[in-house]
Amino acid sequence: MPDSAAPDSLAARLIRWQGEHGRHDLPWQRTRDAYRIWLSEIMLQQTQVATVIPYYQRFLRRFPDVAALAAAPLEAVLEAWAGLGYYARARNLHRCARAVAGEHAGRFPRDPRQLAELPGIGRSTAAAISVFAFGTRAAILDGNVKRVLARCFGVEGFPGEAQNERTLWRISESLLPSAQVEAYTQGLMDLGAGVCVRAKPSCGDCPWRTDCVARRDGRQAELPAAKPAKARPERETRLLVLIDGRRVLLLRRPPAGIWGGLLSLPELGGEEASAFARRHGFPARPARELPALRHAFSHFRLTLRPYLCRVDGAACQLGEPGWEWLPIDEIDSAALPAPVLRILREFRGQKTEDRRQ
Repeated sequence: MPDSAAPDSLAARLIRWQGEHGRHDLPWQRTRDAYRIWLSEIMLQQTQVATVIPYYQRFLRRFPDVAALAAAPLEAVLEAWAGLGYYARARNLHRCARAVAGEHAGRFPRDPRQLAELPGIGRSTAAAISVFAFGTRAAILDGNVKRVLARCFGVEGFPGEAQNERTLWRISESLLPSAQVEAYTQGLMDLGAGVCVRAKPSCGDCPWRTDCVARRDGRQAELPAAKPAKARPERETRLLVLIDGRRVLLLRRPPAGIWGGLLSLPELGGEEASAFARRHGFPARPARELPALRHAFSHFRLTLRPYLCRVDGAACQLGEPGWEWLPIDEIDSAALPAPVLRILREFRGQKTEDRRQ
């Protein structure tokens, strides 16, 4: 910590700054309801506030409390989540709701340590929920806060490495004020989201600018250090785009694993597209290969090779569980993996262009 900066001074400045310049009208700031605060915190993981707000509002209309969410089938939750991406969050959201309903009598625990044991809630998210719902004095350390603290205190290295993360947790805990923890915590979030951003931070607007190591040394672009690059293995899969004119055939994936519980295009394995379609009772015309698509996961890169087959819809019967015909015009509201949605949007666009010609 810079010699000139006492923790109480930094906290007091941040609280004053938040009162004057921070966000005060977000939908989840108007409540102490732990369910609503938890929902917002999960949605805000890896997603911008402007994107989250309409999803948050629609989700609450469909699932107004934890009991309603726990009672809903997973498929309904995934559909309500469609478009937000990172669907593991939705699956954990559903598991967490059922755990709260079944193990905690429908009430979220006040203790951050108990909250952190629930599905999809880590240490920082648990602290944020407890602070805003119950006024608990607890430190947060999400991605934005890591960036703020790494710059301000000159923490070298990638923040996700265990030793650096422990250092940042110690700093975060040391800065906690004895009062006004909600305003302080919101201030940290606002500072990371709107001022101390990844590229071109607005250092002149920062209440900690006089104590920031990165600003003092001109190292804003270097701190925090980027995640060390690792070679990711390459994989490939072949997908069937079976169209009956206005609908596409989809298959519900197993609940566990990649894209768990989502609707997706069936994988071809080693079969030709037309043979695969006929084996499942869909007499198909010769298949046509569509442009391949590359998609990056955290641990590998996947090349998707889609094959288009057209069939007579009147002859297509769904004889196995998990199959579902989806109108092409409804793909944007369906729970589909992002690369599958891109493939179908591309097809839909080509189909529209063909009609114009």
